[in-house]
Amino acid sequence: MKIVVSGGGTGGHIYPALALIREINKEAKNAEFLYIGTEKGLESQLVPREKIPFQAIDITGFKRKLSLDNVKTIYRFVKGVQDSKAILKKFKPDIVIGTGGYVCGPVVYAAAKLGIPTIIHEQNSVPGLTNKFLSRYVDRVAICFEEAKQYFPVNKVVLTGNPRASEVLGQDGEKGRSSVGLKADQPAVLIFGGSRGARPINEAVLKSLAELGEKPYQVLYVTGDVHYDKVMQEAELSGNPNNVIIRPFIHNMPEVLAGIDLTVSRAGATTLAELTSLGVPSILIPSPYVTNNHQEKNARALSDHGAAELLLESEMNSVKLIEKIDQILTQPKRLAEMKTAAQKLGIPDAAQRLFQVMKEISKRSTKM
Repeated sequence: MKIVVSGGGTGGHIYPALALIREINKEAKNAEFLYIGTEKGLESQLVPREKIPFQAIDITGFKRKLSLDNVKTIYRFVKGVQDSKAILKKFKPDIVIGTGGYVCGPVVYAAAKLGIPTIIHEQNSVPGLTNKFLSRYVDRVAICFEEAKQYFPVNKVVLTGNPRASEVLGQDGEKGRSSVGLKADQPAVLIFGGSRGARPINEAVLKSLAELGEKPYQVLYVTGDVHYDKVMQEAELSGNPNNVIIRPFIHNMPEVLAGIDLTVSRAGATTLAELTSLGVPSILIPSPYVTNNHQEKNARALSDHGAAELLLESEMNSVKLIEKIDQILTQPKRLAEMKTAAQKLGIPDAAQRLFQVMKEISKRSTKM
């Protein structure tokens, strides 16, 4: 089977794609891959590192407001479709899958026009412009949240979940705790704001450090590389509590998550897939700076089912944050109920589900 994967811009589009490729490699030893992205996107760094063949096209995203830049984008889209057709005709894939980001637009559209079986994968509860556009042309739309179904042609939608969820299962939580210095016999909360950190979350935690130092639980606080030095300076002034471990970044996040009792984080789709797969209760502080406010809608998909507590950034302060952590971590019954609710929302076999959909529609491939 020859497979083209396209997805880019952010890790939320790229990591599910890489997780899917790893799953396919387990199931189909003879699979061949080509990843199409952009040179400016994160995919140009992450994909070659995985030893996956990579080709780039030149494309930018549409502005949501009227802009002269959109005229240039239309030209790049047309050129991107032409370039994508040339790449596809040379590679001759059995199927093309887009995992999000504007680079998918010309690639998946070109594939559909060439008669190649196509799938788009939507990680969020509210889709972006590219996937809404592509849904008219593709064979299947794979979703992670039931809430996303309403935005797509109903006959094309299939709930698969996020392939990243499959990769966090089977992790050694005890090893994860040990790797960051957490004790095995004390409840632990992980606080993080994504790979680059989140200033409002950092500010709330810094104001609470002295109080956190008196709690009967331990805190793993991941600041993001950009904020680490400043946070450490503030932490020294607050006495640097023994039960608060501060790190700039965690490279073995799935392993660490497996050993955590409660997480405080943003509400990106990949993070939520990992949390529900592992059944980790959470306090979600959605970023208000994302398209269509999709993180808040992602978060509500968990909080409405009792798997998470929603705390809007506009309402967050150090007092409210500590109150919510206390209310969950110091009440074992509630913690257990949230864990069960999170597990019910998880789709741990997401990668396998998506692969099965791919196999189903690739059967009609006629090759170019």
